[in-house]
Amino acid sequence: MNKRQIVLCGVLSIGLAGCAGSPDRPDTGAGSARQTAEINTSLGREYMDRQQYEVALDKLKKAISADPGYAPGHTMIAVLYERLGEIDLAERHYRKAVEAAPSNGDVNNNYGVFLCSTGQGGAAERYFLQAVKDPFYTTPEIAFANAGSCMLEEENLDKAEKYLRQSLDYDNKFPDALLAMAGLEYQTDNYMGARAFLQRFESFGTENAESLWLGMRIETRLGDGRAARNYEARLLSRYPESGQAARARGVNSDD
Repeated sequence: MNKRQIVLCGVLSIGLAGCAGSPDRPDTGAGSARQTAEINTSLGREYMDRQQYEVALDKLKKAISADPGYAPGHTMIAVLYERLGEIDLAERHYRKAVEAAPSNGDVNNNYGVFLCSTGQGGAAERYFLQAVKDPFYTTPEIAFANAGSCMLEEENLDKAEKYLRQSLDYDNKFPDALLAMAGLEYQTDNYMGARAFLQRFESFGTENAESLWLGMRIETRLGDGRAARNYEARLLSRYPESGQAARARGVNSDD
């Protein structure tokens, strides 16, 4: 799944004031410390979207300096530090966000995503589960899907299936959970089940390099060479620079 996209969407839902608009408006002035933090966090996000990272970092530092307890400011600067390769600083600010808002679903989900992406899947699980405990968290399917995908990476297949099915209980059309379930079924040699979940994923008009690579391998296992070649051709033509395309060129059959 596109974990960074989920993180950024979560950041926007935990209290940023108006991310749309011009980044040239004043970033300080009259108002409370919280207002100053909100404005600078919003500006930081806008500059990040423009890949003006130096300016974004300045705005976000002002945000957390104005209000050290503003969780969205810490989360956004953590995301920026990740982009800059400053992983230790990113983790410090994800932690500060959780300390500032320990019950907030988005904050916990975002930290869980970070931990999983840095190989700390065992630690990530508790934050995903904490996220879904928040009665005001509106997207539990995301946290459960993240937990399932994380457990899949940890090769804990029982937990992976449990969490992915919980995600689909909340939203049976959630693409990330459907694709992860297809991968899980493939990993457990249930190729027909994998095909079924992948077809559900594809039924919403969705595809990416990961899904095409998985489809190629599923159809190879099921003996449908024509379908496998179709997946391979789409992967190589639409995502030629992807890691999955490189693997397809290297093996042309299975991993």
